[in-house]
Parts: sequence; C-alpha cells; structure tokens
Amino acid sequence: MKVKIGSSKLVQPLYEGNPPPTTNYIPLSVFDKVTYDQHVAIIYAYRPPTTPNATIELGLKKSLAVYREWAGRLGKDSNGEPVILLNDEGVRFVEASVDRALDQTVSIGPSASLLSLHPSLEGVEELVQVQVTRFSCGSMVVGFTAHHLVADGHATSSFLVAWGQASRGLEISPLPFHDRTIFSPRDPPILDFEHRGVEYVSKNIKKVYPLIDNSVDDIVAHKVHYTAEFLSKLKARASSMNGPHDRPFSTFESLVAHLWRAITRARGLNGQENTQVRISVDGRARLKNPKVPNGYFGNLVLWAFAKARANDLLREPLPYVAKLLHDAVVNVQDDYFKSFIDFANHKAKEEDLVPNAVADSKESILWPNLEVDSWLRFPFYDLDFGSGGPYIFMPSFSPTEGMIFLLPSFTGDGSIDVFVPLFQQNLPTFKQICYSLD
Repeated sequence: MKVKIGSSKLVQPLYEGNPPPTTNYIPLSVFDKVTYDQHVAIIYAYRPPTTPNATIELGLKKSLAVYREWAGRLGKDSNGEPVILLNDEGVRFVEASVDRALDQTVSIGPSASLLSLHPSLEGVEELVQVQVTRFSCGSMVVGFTAHHLVADGHATSSFLVAWGQASRGLEISPLPFHDRTIFSPRDPPILDFEHRGVEYVSKNIKKVYPLIDNSVDDIVAHKVHYTAEFLSKLKARASSMNGPHDRPFSTFESLVAHLWRAITRARGLNGQENTQVRISVDGRARLKNPKVPNGYFGNLVLWAFAKARANDLLREPLPYVAKLLHDAVVNVQDDYFKSFIDFANHKAKEEDLVPNAVADSKESILWPNLEVDSWLRFPFYDLDFGSGGPYIFMPSFSPTEGMIFLLPSFTGDGSIDVFVPLFQQNLPTFKQICYSLD
C-alpha cells in the first residue's frame, strides 16, 4: 500500500476565551509512573460519505482545549519528578491519501500494512498523533496514537468521544477531572500487600528470558471472532461447577480461561512449566473513601496475576481455570490500591525500585506468559465526527507474542474479536482448537 502524505503539522488547542498560561504543569501520579512508557496506536475506518478533514481538525482543536494534557509534552519539574508540561505545543495532524479503494488495500485483520496508517511510534515528542487517510472509494481511516503515561484506555476513550462531540458542534460532556494529586498516602502507611516484584522491581534485576528457538520475526497476529452464541455456551461451561449461591463467571473470565488453555496447548508448554496471565484492573470503581471523581483523566490501572502450571491448566476443567482468573481479579480491591499508593510513596524511591511495566514494555515475547488487554467496556465505537460511527475499530499491528486484545465486534451483537499474536509454528494448533468447547 502506497500512502501519500499530503501535509503534516502541529495542531494547538482552540480556546473560547483568553488562553491559559503555558507555564503550568501536572505531576504524574503514582499510577501514571508505573504504566507503560510508550505510545499506543489504534485504527478507525469509516465508510463514505465521511466528514471533511477541516471539520475533524477543528473538533480536535476544541477538544484539546478541554484535554490540554494531550497538547503538552512530558518533562521534569525542579525536583526532577516527571510531569506533563501544559505548554500547548500541540499534537501532530497528518493528512494522507491512497489511490486505491480501501477494501482492495487494507486487510481488516492485523497486519503490518496498518503501520502506514498512523505516524511512527518511535522517537515522538507529541503526546498524540492523528493521521487521516482518504481512499479513492471515499472511505476514510483515522490512525490515532497516544502516550500511555498520560492516560489509560478508559480516559483515552473519553477523550475520543469528546473529539467526536466537538466535531459535531456539540458541548463536550462529561467534562474531565484533571487533578492527579488526589491519591494521598496514609499516615502511617499500611502495606498489606507485596508490591515488590509486582508493580516494582529492583533496578539491577536481570530478567531471565525463555530458551526458545523463535525470534520476533516469527510472530504473527491472528484475529479470532467469537459469536455471542459461542460465548454464551462458553460462559455456561465455565460456570457449570458453581454452587447455587455462586454467581456465574463473567464472559471475560470465561473467554480468557478458554484462551489461556488453548494458547498453553498451542505453545506446547512443558507440563511442569509455570505460566501466568496479567490482567488490567481499573481502580475507578474500586477505590472508595474517597471515591475517584467521575471523568478522572489519567492512569488508574493496576494488574491482577493468575498463575498455574501448564499441566494443571490442561488437565483441570474450564471452571478451575476461570476461578483462578476470578480470584486474582477479585483480590485487587480498594485495600490493594491503597496499599500500592502507600508503597509507591514510601518504599519505591527509598529502595530505588523501578516500574515493572517499563521493563516489560521492551519485551516482544511474553512466552510462557500472557497479557490480556480488554477494551470491551470502552466506548471506542462512539467516535462520530458527524457522519456516523466507524465500521472498523482495532489496535494497530503490534507483534508482541502473548499480548492479547479483546474488543467488541463492530457487528454490535455481543460478539467479541480477539487479537492473538503467536509464533508462526504455534498458530495452526491454536486455529484447530480455539473454537473447541472440549
């Protein structure tokens, strides 16, 4: 696919009244500091007729006036602490075109061709980048990249909805809550949980990588579509051993349990080998007293880890695996988040620890482990510039073996699309068993 770049420029916020000072900054919270220090890219596709670029750009300017962080830059304060500089330097806005029809050019599945539909993720100063690519058939693709230190998926999706509202001439609602200093440690600190080796690791730790014959070049990303009917059967199967007073496992828990087993089998893991699943847990609904204000903009995610031996995963029934996942997530509640806040403020710097996620973000192979990023509850499909919502939404091509994305299907019928990057040699087995309920 030959993408022709027409223009590339910086777009600044458009304020209704006097612009605010550009010398202010926002300190990163303890949750911002432990997340991935990298850009994340997503892809939207729209059928014709589509909204003009000028309207999309104007909406972006208006939404940046409300979400100023995106128009700033990462920097340090006078104490060397990481901050977001509210300098309004702007976001990158690229206009591009392809002299072919979208259906003839781009695979709807994950492929390296997606990388040309958004700006590069490497060596980028801008915290947001947008590329609007027009195709000869009238279709439009919007590639969006955002720096994870600024916001998590929940907050980023709220911004995208606001961008659509502003493009349609609507008031942005709800408004974001910007104060990242609300996570105060307790006095004295209460460290009820272990955070070393979880959110933080020693700066001098040497990671041991698995002895496998495959390289990054052998990784392929596969898209699996699970119908609502299949998911209903899977959920019933996963919950079949629950007692009369137990709630059934969620669709998410049931599906991840199924995927964990299938991928473990496809990888051919040694029966005694340990494997774990890392699951993002949003603290917005879990933190209490004080409760996090609605519209909090930033990162507010910690992780749950479900662990098992490969032998047990494959030998035990699906309800056993679903319970491992359920119990891991249930344990990350208000008391865990508060323990983390205390640890991050009192112990992390004192012991010269570094965020585990920063070390993990440099890995392209998670074998024998998995990470699951669920976008099932985010309103990504609500990005409407004025001509309707997208008919495709997906992550860009990201060949990290074992990094799984769950998305609601664009069909809107309750089905789920799963993006599974695996080594080429493991993919045939996975394809054979990924729909099996046995």
